[in-house]
Amino acid sequence: MAQPRERGHSRPCRWCPGLWARVPILRWLPRYSLAWLQLDLVAGLTVGLTVVPQALAYAEVAGLPVQYGLYSSFMGCFVYCFLGTAKDVTLGPTAIMSLLVSSYAFHEPVYAILLAFLSGCIQLAMGLLHLGFLLDFISSPVIKGFTSAASITISFNQVKNILGLQGIPRQFFLQVYETLRRIGETRAGDAILGLACLAMLAALRVMKSRLPRATGADPLAARISYVIVWTSATGCNALVVLFAGLVAYSFQVMGSQPLTLTGTIPQGLPALQLPRFSMDAPNGTIPFRSMVEDMGIGLAVIPLMGLLETIAIAKAFASQNDYRIDPNQELLAMGFANILGSFVSSYPITGSFGRTAVNAQSGVCTPAGGLVTGALVLLSLAYLTSLFYYIPKAALAAVIISAVVPMFDAGIFRTLWRIKRLDLVPLCVTFLLCFWEVQYGIVAGVLVSGILLLYSIARPPIKVSEGNVLLVQPGSSLYFPAIECLRDTVCSHALAASPPRSIILDCRHISSIDYTVVVGLTELLQELRKHGLSLAFCNLQDPVLQVLLSADLEGFQHFPNWEEAERCGAADPGGCWADSFTSTSESSLRPA
Repeated sequence: MAQPRERGHSRPCRWCPGLWARVPILRWLPRYSLAWLQLDLVAGLTVGLTVVPQALAYAEVAGLPVQYGLYSSFMGCFVYCFLGTAKDVTLGPTAIMSLLVSSYAFHEPVYAILLAFLSGCIQLAMGLLHLGFLLDFISSPVIKGFTSAASITISFNQVKNILGLQGIPRQFFLQVYETLRRIGETRAGDAILGLACLAMLAALRVMKSRLPRATGADPLAARISYVIVWTSATGCNALVVLFAGLVAYSFQVMGSQPLTLTGTIPQGLPALQLPRFSMDAPNGTIPFRSMVEDMGIGLAVIPLMGLLETIAIAKAFASQNDYRIDPNQELLAMGFANILGSFVSSYPITGSFGRTAVNAQSGVCTPAGGLVTGALVLLSLAYLTSLFYYIPKAALAAVIISAVVPMFDAGIFRTLWRIKRLDLVPLCVTFLLCFWEVQYGIVAGVLVSGILLLYSIARPPIKVSEGNVLLVQPGSSLYFPAIECLRDTVCSHALAASPPRSIILDCRHISSIDYTVVVGLTELLQELRKHGLSLAFCNLQDPVLQVLLSADLEGFQHFPNWEEAERCGAADPGGCWADSFTSTSESSLRPA
């Protein structure tokens, strides 16, 4: 566990170095100080004030009873304290994960809990097998397309609660149609309160962003004012929900209730039990196998997106705060958090960017801040659920909309148009298809990115410099899809020239080749020899040279550099180059 540099790292346990590596708390707990405790307490309480109203709201996004948001908010905090490697990260329900759960759990708590268990098992297996590199195949345009589409769909999903409408379908296009068709049924109380809560949240966030930081040189009154304003802005979700709850309670006391309330929430902690591997249905019991088939591709999408979100957040804050994380250890932490969370009725969780930012800004020193956050959630479940009855749904909708609107990155379209327009293809495919079904958007985006990646491998840039001989310079490593492109390029330039010219293949950018490439080079040598031309290799890296020597190619010649090849006359037995390379052409089919 990385901490401030002057404190250093504790030494690994002499008798159990494996345990020291797998349980990061052992690295920082021996150095834990009272100063760290104070900061962790403040950060844990601050994040707790954020997570409670968000948990209630995200359960609505997931299509589950609101208590399941709280059930999902404490186990990750406890597990990550022992197994996580980033001091700032906090695990729990998020808008993205809740949206995915709504797609794959079919609004059934049994499915959602089993999904958490199976996702945790997959994440744990990936961590043990060091498969975190698989996340690298999900490109940034795909992620941006998904999160931007999710921002719109989640926000619009909450419009019905802002307007007080009932019975609106969850499919995005039907939702838009039904909301617009029934907009005349809007409940004035819900709409006024929801818009007021949105305005309050926006004002508090703007206030926080423009708040000048107080220093020790400022007067005491200025420092106290800063703490009050900063606390109010940081805990804005709790503040707004508390305000809305008081308004709703006042109407209830007066005997008139114009607002749609959250309603009764079961009091007490969830039972500690294994997730159910079957589910009772009106027409019989749904067995485990059928439940897994129903979840389908969700068993891949949810674990991968959960890991991607957590590791991206951990890396961002580790870089910002100057410490390092262990991605494979993060996989283990996520896996255990979801598996153990399923024992307390949690749906799948992941790292929360918003709450992690609050945690970092509050000065957290270690993951122990999560213990305070988890304890606050447990206290809420044990003693405060009766008060949650009065929370208006419009207020929770405002909390969700305020949280997800910043996820929409309008600038990414302009940025990609300027940097690399082809990346707009996976971005737009993901973005548009996510409005239809989330899984289709993600899968299609990954497939399009994969096709573009494979195309660039199959058609690498090849520079051909023409003179008395041809100097051919592949711009990247050669793999089997690319050998035909190389052969066509070499032959077309060598044979089309008048008179035909021999070739030097500059391999300085080639770090590895495979068997198919060796076969292709053998055929290329034979074809050139039939036309009385020679092919020499230069600037071979050791791994590539060893492969070619092992292949025992007939007529294989190699030199340290192309100047040496010229001097020895290997590429042009008739003499040395009379003139320097005079023209350069690009045989590059790589997309722009």
